[in-house]
Amino acid sequence: MFCRNFAVLFLLISAAVARAEPAREIVPVKSRQISQFKVGSDKTVFGALEFIGGIEMTSANPLFGALSAIRFLPDGQSFVAVMDTGHWVEGAVIRDDAGGLEGLSDLTVTPMTDANGEAQLEKWRVDSEGLALREGQAIVSFEQSPRIEIYPYPGFAEARPQGQMALPFPVEELRSNGGIETIAIAPKNGPLRGAAVVVSERSVDKADNLFAGILEGPMKGAFTVVRADPYSVTDGAFLPDGDLLLLERRFNFASGLGMRIRRIAAGDIRPGAVVDGDVMLEADMSYQIDNMEALDVISRPDGEIRVILVSDDNHSILERNLMLEFRLIK
Repeated sequence: MFCRNFAVLFLLISAAVARAEPAREIVPVKSRQISQFKVGSDKTVFGALEFIGGIEMTSANPLFGALSAIRFLPDGQSFVAVMDTGHWVEGAVIRDDAGGLEGLSDLTVTPMTDANGEAQLEKWRVDSEGLALREGQAIVSFEQSPRIEIYPYPGFAEARPQGQMALPFPVEELRSNGGIETIAIAPKNGPLRGAAVVVSERSVDKADNLFAGILEGPMKGAFTVVRADPYSVTDGAFLPDGDLLLLERRFNFASGLGMRIRRIAAGDIRPGAVVDGDVMLEADMSYQIDNMEALDVISRPDGEIRVILVSDDNHSILERNLMLEFRLIK
């Protein structure tokens, strides 16, 4: 009887521990400032963007890295990010006297929890690639196990998902490593009325266009984005005027890494449409880039628009964690 009761008690304690709040960890980060976007050049204007500055980030903590999406809060300093290892990241940027990026405050990293309140561990389940924030909700897109989950905001780091958002196209059409990379919230005063919008990385229809969708609101429905091989979409964010910026990445052994930003007109995004846009910025390995995965837009109180780009080092010594900042000038 004693052994049986002990076994029951052990199971109850184990279950309680498994469902305890996820363990947060403070991750100190060292930063090196980047003053030139094009290596060896003092040029600052690149297409529609002006380079403000950047940082290269490192940490002795092996948890740091794999940043796949970032969203800045209204103060323009604090941010929330996700890693594709299934972790929340909270932190803030530090600026120098000239207002340029100088470093990061110590980051708080917390594992995401599943519907049972347990930390998710398997890579195929936790491949969080996209993040969107709005009042009451932190919305995360997962790639290898395709789904869009809604967490409470604030309070996401301690909470389990509260529900999911349906996609307006068949989930089975998504490639296992090329699914939903981008989720962004449209402006409330635009035609999409604050709807969540998704774009896939490399999943295409019969016409070789990328699957995309408006997930809610009066314009709810699927559309597609013209695919420009060899580029793949890795993130996106809306400008205040309703235009959508898409960050795209390419890689092959012949030409190495590349990235570009495409601007999709607000009026083009509607159900059934095939959208394309002008390239605002394009860069190769002669620029300070790496595996560029995250993009966000910051609207400053004076009306100035900043664009932030972040790279994902895949926890590899061959790749870097970068944060680059630009001013929109056109």
